[in-house]
Amino acid sequence: MGYGLLAAAIAAEVAGTTAMKYSEGFTRLWPSLITVAGYLLAFSLLAQTLKTLSVGTAYAIWAGVGTAAVALIGMFFLGESASPLKALGVVLVIAGVVVLNLGGAH
Repeated sequence: MGYGLLAAAIAAEVAGTTAMKYSEGFTRLWPSLITVAGYLLAFSLLAQTLKTLSVGTAYAIWAGVGTAAVALIGMFFLGESASPLKALGVVLVIAGVVVLNLGGAH
């Protein structure tokens, strides 16, 4: 249950961040509202997640996977530059999340 809520929190955060790109500095109404709703939902779900998962594990996964997902969305769908160095950065973020989870799995 905890990881399902965490996945939903990550999806909401990624949606909110992606909408922020289209809000043009919060000057466009609908993308701005989606951004606010996405973050409210993300933090609410993350708070529920913390009832069953440790804060270090949950936050590391939420921040790391969210960061990697937004970076990939930027590169593949929003026309942001993609380079081997950026790809390495995404891989390192994901590897860091995996290492943190392995360290706390006992």
